[in-house]
Order: sequence, then structure tokens, then C-alpha cells
Amino acid sequence: MRAVVVREFGGIDAVSVEQRPDPVPGRGEVLVRVGAVAANFVDTLVIGGTYQFLPERPFTPGKGPAGIIAALGEGVTGLSVGERVLAMAEIGGYAELAVAPANQCYRLPDGMSVEEAASMSLAADTAWFALRERGRVQPGESVLVLGATGAVGIAAIQLAKAFGARVLAGVSSMAKADLVREAGADAVIDLSREPLRDTLRDQVRAETGGAGADVVLDMLGGDPFDAALRALAWRGRLVVIGFAAGRIPSVKANYLLVKNIEVSGLQISDYRKRMPALAWRCFEELFSLHQAGKLHAPPFRTYPLSRAREALGALLDRRVRERIVMLPGG
Repeated sequence: MRAVVVREFGGIDAVSVEQRPDPVPGRGEVLVRVGAVAANFVDTLVIGGTYQFLPERPFTPGKGPAGIIAALGEGVTGLSVGERVLAMAEIGGYAELAVAPANQCYRLPDGMSVEEAASMSLAADTAWFALRERGRVQPGESVLVLGATGAVGIAAIQLAKAFGARVLAGVSSMAKADLVREAGADAVIDLSREPLRDTLRDQVRAETGGAGADVVLDMLGGDPFDAALRALAWRGRLVVIGFAAGRIPSVKANYLLVKNIEVSGLQISDYRKRMPALAWRCFEELFSLHQAGKLHAPPFRTYPLSRAREALGALLDRRVRERIVMLPGG
């Protein structure tokens, strides 16, 4: 099979497309013929050797491919060869064939293409866990989404609306406001206003009758995190998802006490491993919302697997607004 291979950790110039032996599913695993796989920022961290969980080299990166089951490992029940699935593998997705745990393969509904499934992978499920599990969002509450134009952000806007919340979308430039409005945001928060420490809080209070945001989803960290902490309502919950802004912030515990607020983190892979039943509930609801027309796959642009380095470069350079999806058949 053809696969992207990383022999030494480094930049995206460390990846190559090579012929590799076909993988064989072990006990409790399935072999998936990959139809589509998204290029994720987290994959670049794995390639660079800076992610918290690193595979032995050489390896094939790529999380969450979608495709057709080609073979079943020993002991696998409830799945059949030929079924279309979203396979939440941690690595190996940038290939024509990938192995994934059977209990982390989710059968795709009719009407959802493998390209759509791949484009939603690691985005919609992250947003679901951030809202449902960590943020405990309730109908009528307000949700501030930082980094709202990214894949997780767009999914979070749609899901928060489906859950009955009022959504404030934080954008780095008002030129991107159309993206979040199209996703369903009720208001747009301009993160480029200075000083952000005050302007973010003032904008949020203006949109919430002075109360502040009940839930904040933060993919950015850095200064936006610091400012959003001040914009939380009493008993508000801030969920840390990533640090795209670069700086990992810190929190003074007395501030949490004074406002009765919470800050929690989300590392979604652990949920699939430790609480698989909850992960199944997540994907059941996501697929149901998709079929009901309340959750849409983000716009995506496809690249053949042979242009994996180019696809990853476009991701890192933010040259395209769409989600980047690679097609191993190309």
C-alpha cells in the first residue's frame, strides 16, 4: 500500500510517500480501506515530535480516517466487511489501509460521504465533548467560542445552537465574520480590538445583558484565554482545548474561588479509550444531527495522498479557508 511515512521527527519536510506492507488487524481491530482522512494540526505536532503521545518510528501519521472495512481481526463482532465507518485511529490514517480498534469504529449513516465524515473527524466530536461533557451546556445559556473559524469552532457553533444555546463567536478578524454567521453564530466577538483584556469582556457583557458567558470553549490559549476568563459569568465554565495562540496560560486559583467559576481541560482521545460508551453516544448524536440537517460537515478541499506534504503546508500556512481532506485513492 501507499502511505505517508515519518522516519525522524521534524517539520513537514520529514514526511514522504512510500510503498509499505499492508497492515494486518490484530485481536479487537479492523482493517479499513481509507477513502478520506483530514489533515489535522495535531498530526503536525506528532510529526514534529512535540505531541504528548508519540509513536515509535518509522510511523504513518493521521487520525480519524473514514472508509470501508476490509477485514476483521480476531474476536471482532458487531461490524462487517464492506461497512462504511469513521475509524478513530490515533495514527496510520495517511495511507490506503489503516488499522483501528473495533470499538472506536463508528458506522456511517446513509447520506454522509466518507469525505464529509473525515472532515468532521476530530472536530465535531471534540466540540461535542467540550459542550456536553466538560462545559455541561444548558438550553438558554450563552457560549463563547474562541478560534471560531477553525474546524472545531464551526462545529461548536452548530452544536451549541442545536443544544439551545446562544452563541458568541470570537474571530481574529472581522473579515472572517461571514464564516461564523453562516454557521449560525448569534453574535461576533472581535478579538483584534485592543486592549483585548478589556474589550473582549465588554463585548461579551454587551451581548449577554451584562452577565458574561456561561461557557467558553478555548482553542487559542494566550491572551484570548486571559481575557475570556474575565468574561465568564458567575458559575461559568471555561474548557481548554488547545493553544493555537502559542502561549500556555496559567490561572490564579483565587480568581476561580471569587467568581465560582471552573476551568477544565479536554483531551478527547482519553474518552474514547476510558469511556467508549460515551464516545458512542457522542457519534450517535452527531450522526443524528447531521441527518436532521442541524450539523453540516465543514467546507473542505481535497488533496491526493501523493501531495501530503503540500496539504500539510497549506494547513500550517492557513492558505485555505476550507478543511483539508486527503484522498488515498488520488
